[in-house]
Parts: sequence; C-alpha cells; structure tokens
Amino acid sequence: MEIGSQAWLLGMVLGGVPLLIVWVLWWWNEIRFLAPLKAQYGSPPAAAAKLPPGHMGLPYFGEMISFLWYFKIIRRPDDFIASKRQRYGEGSMYRTHLFGSPTIITCSPALNKFVLQSDDLFTVKWPSLELVGQSSVAIVGGKAHTRLRSYVYNSINSPEALKRIAQTVQPRVVLTLRSWAEKGMVNAFDEIKKVTFANIGKLFVNFEPGPGLDLLDSYFGGVVGGMRAQRINFPGTAYHHALKCRKKANEIFRKELERRRKESGRESEERNDLMDGLILMKDEQGKQLGDIEVLDNIVSLVIAGYESTSLASMWAVYFLAKFPDVLQKLREENIAMNQKKKGDFITSKEIAELKYTNKVVEETLRMANIAPFIFRLAKEDVDYKGFKIPKGWKVIVWLRSLHTDPKYFNDPMFFNPDRWNEPAKPGTYQAFGGGPRICVGNMLARLQVAIFLHHLAIGYK
Repeated sequence: MEIGSQAWLLGMVLGGVPLLIVWVLWWWNEIRFLAPLKAQYGSPPAAAAKLPPGHMGLPYFGEMISFLWYFKIIRRPDDFIASKRQRYGEGSMYRTHLFGSPTIITCSPALNKFVLQSDDLFTVKWPSLELVGQSSVAIVGGKAHTRLRSYVYNSINSPEALKRIAQTVQPRVVLTLRSWAEKGMVNAFDEIKKVTFANIGKLFVNFEPGPGLDLLDSYFGGVVGGMRAQRINFPGTAYHHALKCRKKANEIFRKELERRRKESGRESEERNDLMDGLILMKDEQGKQLGDIEVLDNIVSLVIAGYESTSLASMWAVYFLAKFPDVLQKLREENIAMNQKKKGDFITSKEIAELKYTNKVVEETLRMANIAPFIFRLAKEDVDYKGFKIPKGWKVIVWLRSLHTDPKYFNDPMFFNPDRWNEPAKPGTYQAFGGGPRICVGNMLARLQVAIFLHHLAIGYK
C-alpha cells in the first residue's frame, strides 16, 4: 500500500512538471513586463484596464513564432491581426512582444495618425538600427532631420527632380524589357530588381551597370533580408548575414566617398547625384556632413528606393497577369499617350496625365503593402482613449491592416484600380506612412513604377 502511494505521488509529480513548465513559459513574459507596470500604475483591476489587451508570448521569442507563421509559412499576414481581433475583440491597439521588445500594435486610422504625427511622444526605433544607420534621415530628429529631409526631397522627390529622373531611368527600363523579349522567359522579380538597382545606383552614386554594381546588388539583397528578422547575431541567421552585407556595401561606398573627397574645385553644377549633394551639404554654421553621416544616408536611401520600387513593380506585373481587363485598359491608355507624345521617352508631366495608369499604381501599393508596418518607441507614458502605451515600449504602426479592411475598402482583396475614382477615406491609406516622416521618396517610387508600366504596356504582351 505504501509503495503504491509513493508510485501514485511520483506519477503526480512527474505528470505535473510538464504542466508547470508550460504554465511558466506561458506566463513568464506577462509577469516580467506587466508586474512592474501594475505596481507603478496601481493594483488590479485598475492597472490591467490601462494596458491594451493581448499577450506577451514566450520568454525571449515573445510572439515572433506566431508572427513568422502568418508572414513566412502560410503567407497570410493579415491573419496575425485577425487572430488578435478574434481573441480580444475589435480594437485600435494590442500588446505583444515582437522583435525582442514589449510592443504595442496600433491598427486604426486615427491611432496610426496620432502616433505618426506625434514626434514629441514617439521616436523612430527600428529593430535593425545597425542596418539602417544611426545618422540616416530615417532615424535622426530635430533640425538635422529637417535639413536632410529637405535636401533629399529636392534631390529625388520634387517636381523638378522627377522631371530629370524620368529621362535618366528610361533607357535602362527599355533595354531591360527588350532583353526580356529576346530571352522569352525570365524571372520577373529578379530582373525587376536588377533594373531598379541599376537606376538607383545611377541616381544616387552615379554607378554604371557591371560586375561591381551586381556585387553591390547582392549585398543589398542580404541587407533587406535581415531588416525585419529577429536580431540574432549568430552565423547562419538572416540578421548576421545582413550585418556582413551592410559592412561590405559600406566599404564600396566609403571608397567612392574618399575618392570624391580628394577632388577639389568642383562647381555646384557638377553635383549630378545624391552623394555629391550630401558631401557638399552644410548646416547653419557651415559645417558639412561627416563620412558616417553621408554613408548612413546613402545606404538607408538605397534600401528604401530599392525595396519599394522593385517590389511594387513586381506586384504590378503579378496583378496585371491576373486581371487581363485591367491590363487592356492600361494598354489602351498608354498606347494613346505614346502616339501623341513628343520624343522617345515619356516625361513626368505626361506620366501625371495617365489617370488610369496612376490608379493602377495606387491599387498596387494598397494591395502589395510594401511597408506593412512602421516602428516607433514611446518616449514617455502615453494615454490614448483609456489605454496606456508605456514609456520605453516599441510601437508597431500596422499599416496593412487598414488597406485590407472592408470597413475602409470595399472587397479589399480584389484588385480594382477604379476604386481610386474617389479618394480613400481620410487616414485609411498609409502606403508610405504619414506625419513628418512620411517616406521622402514616395513620388519617386510612384514615378518609376508608372514608367515601367508605360513601356511594358506599349510594346509587350
């Protein structure tokens, strides 16, 4: 009887250990991150009511496993937010733990706008800061951000700049499409990336196509691959590979920068690319940018231009293949423009006149969600409609949830350029972010996609 009792007790203990481990794993992050806040804000239930609903996930990983499941494995990213809405109810924010940090996800037009416009409450906080660069226009604040942003805008996004860029990028686009026709079958995504990177290289650093540019292209492919990966700097991980690629790309740009620094007597009219302009920039005191500042901005702007334009162009090709009626309308408009335009290449002014083409571009950006979310960091405790965003927590502004929500876009998963006959409801279309840090190259990206579609439509099937 005694032996039987001991065996029963041992069985209970052994059976309970796995359950205890599961319980600890499930609640560890909840206790670790929420207990100090509840002590600070007050005892339950008042403290609990101040934090958005959600769960902090497993130790270290948080909810990254769930995030990767929806984004990478089953490739249904919208279900990540849908699962939270199903579990916690419709809301504008949820708490979680992603990319190594306690996080608040925002997913409503009003709250997204509030976060993006409140630079005094939220600062930029990419999980991959080492890849973007601490001195880049995407990260710096205050007068430095205003000055850099103004220069970059005038260089690549202003009407005058777009007029010049439209003529610069078209020869490579035409040659690329011609080579596709000769090959018969191509990997469209790889080919689009190549021509996009060649044009970015020309505009930003005056690099010409060749083995060197191809090598640089491969490095940036590695950098982009690690941008939204878990920050695990260990051989074999995407983040480790991205850091190595960033270092190699930096060295190529550094050598070019050193070569230009040695040149003297250059007149202002010779500033024919972005790097030249950054080298010659001065602040109010006449101080020029240092090498690290120039390099960080070149790298970050190449990343932004490379990823947004190539992905948008690729998705446009995909959607046009799936919707032949849209392709036919696109072709008719562009053939008509081609017959009346002057010269071999279309101008930025003529691109603006292609109403249906520009609606195709906007619909592609809405459905493709090139930048699905944006990172911020709460500088202080922020109260919003009864909920608290704790100081020091990351905020992920979930842009794509707006673009695929039937409350804001009728039949959102259907590719319908004609929906842009009317503007989107205020705050519901945030393809390039918003606020004072809205993507500084948003019009450049739109222009390049429209140019690609124009030449594709007039000469190829």
